[in-house]
Amino acid sequence: MRRAPALLLLACALLASVSMAGGCSGGSRVRSREVAPVVAGCPLCEDGDNDGMPDAAELRSFDDRNNFRKWFTAIAEMQFYRMADSWNPTQRDCAGLVRYAWREALRRHDRLWFQAMGEGWEMVAPDVRAYQLEGGPLGEKLFRAEFGSFQAGDLEAGRFSEFADARTLKNYNVFPLGHDRRRAQAGDLLFFHQPGAQKYPYHVMIFLGAARIAGEGAADWVVYHTGASLAGASSAGAEAEDAGEVKKVRLATLDRHPDPRWRPVERNRNFLGFYRLKILE
Repeated sequence: MRRAPALLLLACALLASVSMAGGCSGGSRVRSREVAPVVAGCPLCEDGDNDGMPDAAELRSFDDRNNFRKWFTAIAEMQFYRMADSWNPTQRDCAGLVRYAWREALRRHDRLWFQAMGEGWEMVAPDVRAYQLEGGPLGEKLFRAEFGSFQAGDLEAGRFSEFADARTLKNYNVFPLGHDRRRAQAGDLLFFHQPGAQKYPYHVMIFLGAARIAGEGAADWVVYHTGASLAGASSAGAEAEDAGEVKKVRLATLDRHPDPRWRPVERNRNFLGFYRLKILE
């Protein structure tokens, strides 16, 4: 098991000297009465709500959750206007947009970050304080890849990864809110399941709520990447691949989508509903 950063371990040691029964993290709303035991040798790796995410990776304060949402949605929305050079072209699909915005939202947004992102960016919120990617216990492996509560050795066992497709995001990294869009907050996700698409049957969108740019007074915007698709024959006779694009659209528009399978309404069996990142709960 990788050791947590030295500063975090020191903080745990100081807390332990005050109360042997106390944990290393503050309280949070839990969905189970069971309290997971502290992971041996890694107090900050405890999983108090048994959701698979270590407590140290969850954002417990209102300010941190709010700031993460602002960065997460702003980074995702900006990809519609200009895809960042730092977003690897081979990772550009619907789940890739979630991974990229999630990862960048947890970085330190300093002068070097803005230089790397290019023109058109501005400070949208303070940085998340409780967890930053550069020193977090998960490193770049932000995404859970298996069921179960967090255990010592999960990182080495491959239960966390730098990569997660839409199905993995849905199954292990979020919890359901239902189909009622009134419950959705900025940064929540929408999932669709299209069984006919054998290679990539799951699709994910990011709920923006009120868009930062050209919001038109509406509060039901979403942004998503269409994913790559085959786009006809090339001059060599083989099918060429369309790299796809980022789209920004209102739910009210999707409600009238010509293909009913893509309408975000409860009567559409292909729409799985709204979901919230576990780190925000």
